[in-house]
Amino acid sequence: MSEKPRLEKDMMCPLEFGLEKFGGRWKARIICALSIHDALRFGAIRDELRYITDSVLTAMLKELIADGLVSRKQFEAVPPRVEYSLTDKGRSVLPVLQSICQWSLDSSEEELERKLSSCQTCPQM
Repeated sequence: MSEKPRLEKDMMCPLEFGLEKFGGRWKARIICALSIHDALRFGAIRDELRYITDSVLTAMLKELIADGLVSRKQFEAVPPRVEYSLTDKGRSVLPVLQSICQWSLDSSEEELERKLSSCQTCPQM
């Protein structure tokens, strides 16, 4: 008996919906990087995140733009210049991310100290 392929991911609650929009390895970090700058070019975002590949950054930015969290502004210049910035909706996610960062620091400080260097992109409270 074969199982029908799933066409859509089942959403069980608003938390899952939110985590799909700004969760994962890179999206929250992109949002944090953009939160401390008015706007960043692609290369500057990549430099902030260090280990992200160009293709993954491109895909994450496209998803964040499609979800209305990030805006993309193209300038008529030679060479072409594109800047990314947070939308109001994107900035509204910051308190959630700051709460998660604070919870992590409060709950796992010793483990975090062993695994991570100090965060370069998260806005401090």
